[in-house]
Amino acid sequence: MDLGLKGRAAAITGGSKGIGRAIARGLAAEGVNLALIARNQEQLDKTAGEIAKSTGVTVVTASADIRDGAAVKAAAEAAKAAFGTIHILVNNAGGPIRRMDRQITWPDTDWMDDIDSKTFGMLRVIQAFLPHLAKDGSGRIINISGVAGTAVWAPALTHGINNAAMIHATGYLAQDLAGDRITVNTVVPGIVGTEAREGWAENMAKQQGKTKAEFLADFCKRLGILAGRWAAMDEVADLVAFVASDRAKYINGARLHVDGGFNVNPRPA
Repeated sequence: MDLGLKGRAAAITGGSKGIGRAIARGLAAEGVNLALIARNQEQLDKTAGEIAKSTGVTVVTASADIRDGAAVKAAAEAAKAAFGTIHILVNNAGGPIRRMDRQITWPDTDWMDDIDSKTFGMLRVIQAFLPHLAKDGSGRIINISGVAGTAVWAPALTHGINNAAMIHATGYLAQDLAGDRITVNTVVPGIVGTEAREGWAENMAKQQGKTKAEFLADFCKRLGILAGRWAAMDEVADLVAFVASDRAKYINGARLHVDGGFNVNPRPA
């Protein structure tokens, strides 16, 4: 399916690895030029080089921590300098669970840093890029949340707060930006087989004396994932590419689950 995205430009936070890199590859395969934003310049350069070589699109990078407003504004200006108009903004940046102890016992500096790293970071990024976003009906903001915002993943309290906030903020932003003909939607991945999770699964399988496939089958069954597996990163990227296209122009303020049926919340009879 030709999504009609060739020649447009996208900015992606957390774009150097994991789901962000998969989204970048998916959009580049549709002919979208990219501005990749992350903290690690070396990893950014590696990802940018690979994508540019394999797809032929223009890829620029900006090293920025989305907790730093000045750095975010500089990244937005760099993207504007490269492409003029930005059509697609993907808010993907966000870290893993900080540590596994009870989060209610954390100092408030740790709580605030986690919220700053995703929720406030998302708002900073949108604010910085808003003057540069297309207002001809092709403007898209796509927030990458997660099922920790709709289910309880102990002990991921702040992780859940961030994802829930992103989901809810999407509706407010969709209303706010409707007059600019910019749609705002949230993609809500379930458990995704990122590089880190694949390594975790291999280690857990060894500890339990199982094959990786056996461990994952049991793991997904226990969580109630109807598909019986976790998502490939490309499956998240495919949905993002569709939502970014004109074929999705009537989708606005939505939460779009890519979780293999986890949100059905099945329970045995």
